[in-house]
Amino acid sequence: MIETRAPGKLFIAGEYAVVEPGQPAVLIAVDRCITVRLTESEGAGRIHSSEYGQAPVIWRREDDGEHIIVDERPFDYVLSAISTVEELRSGRGARPRYFDLEISSELNDADGRKFGLGSSAAVTVATIAALDEFYELGLTLTERFKLAVLATIAISTKASGGDLAASTFGGWIRYSSPDRAALHAHREAHGVVSAMTCAEWAGCSARRVTPPSSVDLLVGWTGSPASTEHLVKRVHTPSERTDESSAESTPAPAKPRPLVSFAAESHTLVDDLVAAFDADDAEASMTTIRSVRALLQRLSDSTRSLIETEALHDLCEIAETHGAAAKPSGAGGGDCGIALAHSHTEAQTILSGWEAAGIRPLDLGAHREEGEIDEF
Repeated sequence: MIETRAPGKLFIAGEYAVVEPGQPAVLIAVDRCITVRLTESEGAGRIHSSEYGQAPVIWRREDDGEHIIVDERPFDYVLSAISTVEELRSGRGARPRYFDLEISSELNDADGRKFGLGSSAAVTVATIAALDEFYELGLTLTERFKLAVLATIAISTKASGGDLAASTFGGWIRYSSPDRAALHAHREAHGVVSAMTCAEWAGCSARRVTPPSSVDLLVGWTGSPASTEHLVKRVHTPSERTDESSAESTPAPAKPRPLVSFAAESHTLVDDLVAAFDADDAEASMTTIRSVRALLQRLSDSTRSLIETEALHDLCEIAETHGAAAKPSGAGGGDCGIALAHSHTEAQTILSGWEAAGIRPLDLGAHREEGEIDEF
């Protein structure tokens, strides 16, 4: 049996902007994981996961042995990861084989509710790692990451890949995204093998960063799930408004979309945060986190999207009351918020305040770094 694990993630800064090619973000891989166990099988493959209910998803190969068919196909990230690796395996001349997957997660609560820690990315990364070992492909971490991106954008080109980078490389990272629409088009035209080394990866990067030694990361979960894809789509789709009083006049030039200035400000703040991290400057790091929160609030107002819910607002304000700097993590609209607190700050007071407000503290730390990050 082959067993692989991939961690979840949290966004520290750069959310929303990072979906634009070349835009950066800071993320942390957290020390809770999804586990994939692979065993070889014959005649068919089975995928066991609570996401599919009690019965496994069964997959088979067509007569050519290369193409996969699935009974009652749920087009999800696991199956996309399998299809992507299988295409690479075929391109490298490795023999096709059947296998079963058993998937378990530490990224949910006891009732199966997701914490918003990037389970889709983690299961994609863990599945690719298991198949890499099974087929003895000898992939580097960066090659695994690229396969994970290609598998993910086959489902949604809006996905930035930041969660995949955190799940692949571990630790704290600064990440910037490639042009996923161009990557997807290249794969469709030329296949996975070509897409692994194509020019469309330009602008994609990841490097390790280290937060100041004198701050602690606190994480609170609001208990309310959020749809990242829905929120990102809403923010990135300009509203269409008609001024009836001037309907017959010459239309005024379109105003710049809110994201144009937002992306530039976000880029600056991410660079500021990384610089503060590199300088081991706790105060500058916390000041920047507060600025990132304010920027997200302005984005929420300008796009009429609910990023900072009442529960996330309470989470942030309780942390701020006790000297910490806090913000929503990721797309907001629910899920988690994070706080950077001085190590001498009474973290327990903040956590107790969260619990009193119905916010669940999550005992999370950084997942270990997984190795060197190659050039993209």
